[in-house]
Amino acid sequence: MKLKLTSKLERLRTSKKGIGACVLAAGMTAITMTPQSAYAHGFVEKPSSRAALCSQNYGALNLNCGNVMYEPQSLEAPKGFPDGGPIDGKIASAGGLFGGTLDQQTTNRWFKNTIKGGVNTFTWKYTAAHSTSKWHYYITKKGWDPNKPLTRAELEPIGTVKHDGSAASNNLTHTINVPTDRNGYHVILAVWDVADTSNAFYNVIDVNLVNNETPDTVAPSQPTELNASKVSANSVEITWKASTDNIGVKEYQVLRNGEVIDTVPGTTFIDKKLKADTEYTYTIKALDSAGNISKESEKLKVKTTHAIPDIEAPSQPKGLHSMGTTATTVDLMWSPSEDNVGVDHYIVYRESAGVMNKIGTAANTSFMDKDLKANTSYKYVVTAVDLAGNESSRSDVLNVTTKSEDSVYEKWDARKAYTKGDRVVHEGKVYEAVQNHQGNGDSNWIFALSLWKPVLNK
Repeated sequence: MKLKLTSKLERLRTSKKGIGACVLAAGMTAITMTPQSAYAHGFVEKPSSRAALCSQNYGALNLNCGNVMYEPQSLEAPKGFPDGGPIDGKIASAGGLFGGTLDQQTTNRWFKNTIKGGVNTFTWKYTAAHSTSKWHYYITKKGWDPNKPLTRAELEPIGTVKHDGSAASNNLTHTINVPTDRNGYHVILAVWDVADTSNAFYNVIDVNLVNNETPDTVAPSQPTELNASKVSANSVEITWKASTDNIGVKEYQVLRNGEVIDTVPGTTFIDKKLKADTEYTYTIKALDSAGNISKESEKLKVKTTHAIPDIEAPSQPKGLHSMGTTATTVDLMWSPSEDNVGVDHYIVYRESAGVMNKIGTAANTSFMDKDLKANTSYKYVVTAVDLAGNESSRSDVLNVTTKSEDSVYEKWDARKAYTKGDRVVHEGKVYEAVQNHQGNGDSNWIFALSLWKPVLNK
């Protein structure tokens, strides 16, 4: 996002604050786009994104990814792409998140989803379905260099899906027309713009495009060597040897007792919420991008163990944060916990007189605390509870201060991301954002006329 010098900025040179602002504007050609703390929200599940394929849940087909394998849903950065958003070379990692491992770019570094050009569907998985303004999609141009870091110049738009500001979960799957004038390895960038924050989510999808070729009528080979492990009273992990195909295997169908229960890109599947002391029969089928289906695998029979008391508590809730505050409310959100059987609900605690007291429960990962006092600091923690009543350890403590009764605008935060038109209060004055930008902690940025303009006295 380019900063433009204005003649008005010259007037600031005579003051200490003005010098800081001018150094900011003249010494930088772009603002480094590092997001606020990234919390779990969503990613492209089908065809699986680069980050999703780092996860064990999607077969771990991408290796040595670092911690993004645990948080493929957390690739969040300021929105505004292609004018704003992550800088060139850091697009795949949403601005260098998780050490920037996802920005590594070579012909053979990442697993590729085989797809055909033309109409394709892209399905997102949301762990926090925020209100949404749009999704937009891009693909690498013909003749791009797959051995160099991804840049804007290598991408061209292929579709936009506008939304009405409601939850993203109201629009899970998008129909995008993928070009038919190119073949081989390409990268598709999917961007999800959140409506009520200045951030977006960035997912790259590595694909093997198959166009203008003889129709593929060859089915993948039969999946073999089915094996069951980690068998419990209510779950089992199934693995198998990968099938082969003349072009490439796209995914596998998992069948339980003769019925398809899921489709996965990798060769591992965990079946949960089973009945104790019960026998199940599993088979696997492989599919390619042309829709050819392999011969069904040999049957694997698995019997769950006897029911035993569940004494395993869910994992600690992570990423507790506030999505917004008023003088009387705090909107809380966090990432979902994991459990060997299943999380039933969450308990929200608020500190009073030095003691954390239960104030409510939530079936999902959000909670609105109401009827609070203005301009008051509150501390919160959250725990997860499973069906057996086991309660997890408490989340990290979140400190939140409600707004003042007479505060129309929030106090300016030098490290926060802002959208053009946002208004804030600083030292008794109201300022309006001139353009989208992400703060870096510099206390002089509020005085840079290329970023903020004074509006009125508060």
